[in-house]
Parts: sequence; structure tokens; C-alpha cells
Amino acid sequence: MKDINVLGIETSCDETSVSVVKNGREVLSNVIDSQISIHEKFGGVVPEIASRNHVEAISNVTRKALKEADITLNEIDVIACTYGPGLVGALLVGVSYAKALSYATGKVLIPVNHIAGHIAANYITYPELKPPFLCLVISGGHTHLVYVKDYTEFEILGKTRDDAIGEAFDKVARVIGLDYPGGPKIDKLAKEGQASIDLPQTYFENLDFSFSGIKTAVLNLNHKDPNINKADLCASFETTACNMLVNNTRRALEKLDIKKLALAGGVSANSYIRKEFSKLGEELKIKVYYPDLYLCTDNAAMIASAGYYSYLKGITADLSLNAIPNLKIE
Repeated sequence: MKDINVLGIETSCDETSVSVVKNGREVLSNVIDSQISIHEKFGGVVPEIASRNHVEAISNVTRKALKEADITLNEIDVIACTYGPGLVGALLVGVSYAKALSYATGKVLIPVNHIAGHIAANYITYPELKPPFLCLVISGGHTHLVYVKDYTEFEILGKTRDDAIGEAFDKVARVIGLDYPGGPKIDKLAKEGQASIDLPQTYFENLDFSFSGIKTAVLNLNHKDPNINKADLCASFETTACNMLVNNTRRALEKLDIKKLALAGGVSANSYIRKEFSKLGEELKIKVYYPDLYLCTDNAAMIASAGYYSYLKGITADLSLNAIPNLKIE
């Protein structure tokens, strides 16, 4: 079978990324131009600023990705881009650029769901991993329990009813005085504290999540006592939030009677969460997969990988492809 080289393009939020991936699993290049230093002073991503920086960066990032892969545009077989979910202005930059490349070169254009991309990051780290499996997608914008039936077939078993877990991490971090992005800062500070503060946990009969209650509880505690031990607060928040993730995931695994669990998304880089899910894997005697750390945050390698499997299924797009900021995975 001929090798398939996929050029992946990711601009859903504040990272401009382009990657070349061969046959869905072998990363030849993965260039990321991060805007963290730009948005840091605002305490979060400013959509208009993100869009403008994507416009400025995307051509240079594409050239770097092709150069690092030691490949020419003529040797690319497929162009895959994120078309949702995400910030509409940011998405439009990547979609428009991908359509222009497709039109100019005659290469096949593949639309990729950003959440499917996060799931596909595990295929790069684990060449042996194949569906079906359960995937917990935890990021700044999403908290989904997804039954991955096939490479392009998904069923959402549970999702957040309010804040995504990454959003809750960032909001808690901002209130207690930690810089953006808050998730890694909380993870670091929590190691210095004890999970000694009782915080509310939510439970639904189905497998949905809610993080607004625990977030508000932390905010109120910090407001009532500005001198509260921040390390203990972080450790308590992290532990309680992780308990909710583990409890629902355990129920989903029992429901599916499946022996493979993958984590994905930026929050899957959290060291405490990884440790607790490793414990769950040992307890249930199942295999737990985590993407390499560089594949947890937004990147184009995961988009190229997902795009490869869409290409094999004949899922393509024409030049009418548009950004869909609230795109669903099912």
C-alpha cells in the first residue's frame, strides 16, 4: 500500500500548528507557534487577537513543517484541517488556508473534528492502539466520555453540563493569583499542599459532569479568607475534580465492559490525574493510554492522524467547507 502523507492544520484556539504525518501514526514534523505569552497578560485567550496572530503565523509555520519533514508540497497527498469546534475567527484562518492549498495543488481536503483529533493523538503515541476503546477527553473547552467505536465513529456517553474541567482549572487559578494558563500552575502548587478542604462533588444518574459547583466553592472560600493556604486549596480542588472524572469513567467502563481506556486533551497532561487513572487501570486490570505530553495540547499532528483515517473512509470536503464553532463529534 502506498504511503499517505497528510499535512495537518490546527488553528482552533491560540496555537498555530502545522504537521506532516505519514500513514496516520508517524510524525515527520509538528510545528507549533504558541500565543501563550501574548494572551498571558489578559488572563485568557482574546479571540480577535488569536485570529490576527494565526493570519500572521500560518504561512511561516507551514514552511517550517514541510522543511522539518524534508518533504515538498507536491509529495503531500492529503490536506486535513480543524473546522470545529473552537473560536470561529481562529478556525476560519486554518480552514481558509487549507482550502487555498487544496485548490492550488489539487490535493484532497479533509475536515477534522478537533475532539476527534485529540483522541487520535493516542494513535501516534501507541501504534498498536485500535478501536474500540473508551476515551476521556479533558481540555479547556471539553469534558467528554467518548465511546470510540471505530476511527471515525463516536458515541458521547457523558459530557459537562457547564464548565469544561480545563476552564474550571483556569478560573480557579486566576482567582487565587496564578498566571494563565492555570492548569499547569495548579498542578505544580498542589504538590506542596494537602487535600484537606472539603469541596462539593456532583453526581448524575447518567455520566454527565459539572464543575461549576466546585469552582464556585473554591472562589467563595478564597473570597472569605484571602489568606487561606493556596497549596491546600489547589490540592483539594485537583483531588475532588479528579474524583469526579474517575468515578464516571469507572461507571462507563463497567457499562461498556471494555478493557481499554485512553485519555486525551490538555488536562490529560496533569500529573495527579495521570497517577489516579493509572491506579484505576491497575484496579480494574485494564490498559490505560496517555498521549505524549507534546500531543496533549492543541497540535496539528493529531489533526493529521485523524484526517488520515477520515481519508481512508472517504470522508472529504470541497471548497464550500466552513468553520463550525459548536461542532459536535457524534
